[in-house]
Amino acid sequence: MLGDQDAEALARRVTEGDHSALDELLRLIQPGVLRHCGRYLPCRQDAEEACQDALLRVAEKLPGFQWRSKFSTWLHTVVSNSALSTYRSLKRRADKQVSDDGVLATRPDPRTTSVIAGSRIDLLDALERLESERPRIVAAFVLRDVSRLTYAEIAEHLDVPVGTVKSQVHDARIVVREWLADRS
Repeated sequence: MLGDQDAEALARRVTEGDHSALDELLRLIQPGVLRHCGRYLPCRQDAEEACQDALLRVAEKLPGFQWRSKFSTWLHTVVSNSALSTYRSLKRRADKQVSDDGVLATRPDPRTTSVIAGSRIDLLDALERLESERPRIVAAFVLRDVSRLTYAEIAEHLDVPVGTVKSQVHDARIVVREWLADRS
């Protein structure tokens, strides 16, 4: 998805000081970033908000990128973090609206009106809980099961052995599966 060789080359140029390459890179990666955000956020507007946040983060942080991993692997992390951050922000806003105005509590949340949207929201809630209760294993889980990176790519990005990544993903899957089963 985001591992395009052109993107890697453009990212390299940005880190070498070529400012014109940044605009080109952002245009190139934007469709993939939006699709990736859509894996997390069922409403297109929410995914677009997360996409814009991710692209802004790339523009801010890429010039200082140290190349300890591939750009595409780093980008997956930036996009995942932006999508989760957008979800948390939306959840806080919705909670505040409900607490400020009890009328909204009786309206159905449009993000949970379909089975697909509801299952994504359940997964996001589980990821949020995993992040707070088991922070050591959440990154490997997100990179593997949401971003669909290989175990080797994750190990390289997290700078841990492949066996550790497999163990963390396995542990996270057990915990998340348990939490999701309890919600049904």
